[in-house]
Amino acid sequence: MTEHKLTDWLPTTRKEAKLHGWDELDVVLFSGDAYVDHPSFGTAVIGRILQAEGLRVAIVPQPNWQDDLRDFKKMGRPRLFFGISAGCMDSMVNKYTAAKRFRSEDAYSPDGKHSMRPEYATIVYANILKDIYPDTPVVIGGIEASMRRFTHYDYWQDSLRKSILLDSKADLLVYGMGEQPITAIATALKEDIEQSGAEYITAERAKALARDIPQIGYVARPTEIAAGDNDHTLFSHEECLASKEKEAKNFLVIERESNKRHAKRLMQQTGNTMTVINPPFPTMTTEQLDHSFDLPYTRLPHPNYNGKRIPAYDMIKFSVNIHRGCFGGCAFCTISAHQGKFIVNRSEESIVREVEKIIAMPDFKGYLSDLGGPSANMYRMCGTDNTRCEKCARSSCIQPTICPNLNIDHTPLLNLYKRVDAIRGIKKSFIGSGVRYDLLLHKTGDKQKDESRIRYTEELIKNHVSGRLKVAPEHTEDNVLRLMRKPSFTQFRKFREVFNKINREQRLNQQLIPYFISSHPGSTMESMAALAAETKELNFHLEQVQDFTPTPMTMATEMYYTGINPETGDKVFCAKNMREKEEQRLFFFWYKSDEQKKIKALLKKAGRQDLLRKLGL
Repeated sequence: MTEHKLTDWLPTTRKEAKLHGWDELDVVLFSGDAYVDHPSFGTAVIGRILQAEGLRVAIVPQPNWQDDLRDFKKMGRPRLFFGISAGCMDSMVNKYTAAKRFRSEDAYSPDGKHSMRPEYATIVYANILKDIYPDTPVVIGGIEASMRRFTHYDYWQDSLRKSILLDSKADLLVYGMGEQPITAIATALKEDIEQSGAEYITAERAKALARDIPQIGYVARPTEIAAGDNDHTLFSHEECLASKEKEAKNFLVIERESNKRHAKRLMQQTGNTMTVINPPFPTMTTEQLDHSFDLPYTRLPHPNYNGKRIPAYDMIKFSVNIHRGCFGGCAFCTISAHQGKFIVNRSEESIVREVEKIIAMPDFKGYLSDLGGPSANMYRMCGTDNTRCEKCARSSCIQPTICPNLNIDHTPLLNLYKRVDAIRGIKKSFIGSGVRYDLLLHKTGDKQKDESRIRYTEELIKNHVSGRLKVAPEHTEDNVLRLMRKPSFTQFRKFREVFNKINREQRLNQQLIPYFISSHPGSTMESMAALAAETKELNFHLEQVQDFTPTPMTMATEMYYTGINPETGDKVFCAKNMREKEEQRLFFFWYKSDEQKKIKALLKKAGRQDLLRKLGL
């Protein structure tokens, strides 16, 4: 492998910028994550995208917000703008469990330390920069800004918060995957500064130049905004505070517009301000996505972290992301809300180039840990008739039923696996991402497609499982699964039969590892008792379980906060207090003696001897 120089990374200090030959910077990016120069880390991607546009870009990872703020001053004022991201996760989700306790580690910090970023990092960083450089444009992005762009429920404060644009005082917000909007912003600002001869772009000028760019948001006075035919004005923040029904209706509009090819501009008033969110860019092309992944990443943490472990990097070091987007539309998940439901595929050539870079790494032993994506088996899947997709606003292409227009041919994936496995230096390519078994069981009536999913299932189980295959039924009860937008548990049972059959035939000793969630809206203590009985019958001693965590701007979170299903207006039961949540979680561990005593007491108190008998307790 080529020996790296310090200048192979984007600079993180003035001294490093000088090594690049830069006396001033065009863009300075602040991140709540450690700087790992890898295409799975958002700040590195945005930095490399801007660098490819000829801009001088620096990254300040995990600045100290508690001292004299020297980290916020050390790079000086950029010519174009400051960019801010809390990191690859919302800073509150990153820090706290569903029980509002500290997580065991911060996966995106050196040695997993918790103390490296503030709560609500986007707001903290932006306010500091606005205090120091009030006239310099501040652009916020990443998942935290993206999912908090409108009035949203915050689980940790148990209240509605207004748009993060207002709390952060940022000038512009980029939502979703940021390559296209951030490039458009930088281009507009760069061209203006070159034409005007100005030394710097001002905040007001940046807002004026960027206000028509897709996939961005900004704040204006209501009198400055002329509503058009392609606009939708949401209920105001104050109306949402007063009415949970209006908050639920707002969310339904936001979700539907987010899942359209041709969305409306959305506006929401808060006090005497109007938050304006422009429609998104068209879905990226394969060529655009290849460009993003083919940039000159070192694929390594910055040398400053020498000898320190960054847990998230360890997980993805030898993995390859083959596509973006997810059309599953799970009610509790932020992936489709942030990445979109339309799949963007990398070319085989781009994927092979990345695999060859991994092979060249000195500690690579021949095993790819994942050749997948948000869902492992959605590569190159899209609508057969694109005109139908142009008019569609469904949140999920596969729930409550698989769309007949969806092409679920697994042949491209089979071809990709074959090509990657043939590369010299690859011993095995494992699939570490979750697999959608409903796609593998669905009969289309098309002989070629149906044969491809059968061949894919066999290939996956025979050659691409690292001892354990992850799948996510999430629950066993149909009433809960419908609210989750997940398939019936009967499909999991069918897939398990297929999995076990292939393992027997191939004499393999592999495990199927199901993921489950407790306390999801709609789930009751009785639902969890039924789940325990189902998993006991299947002899699963569950390991991969979690308590539902309400995260901003998901359907499940709206149900949790409002107690309403936004799609139907029906009331939904939600386990709200920690006692209720802990009681539901108990049922995962029916096989442990201490938990069994507690489960017995709960069911006896509820008068549910029938469930006790079903559990054999």
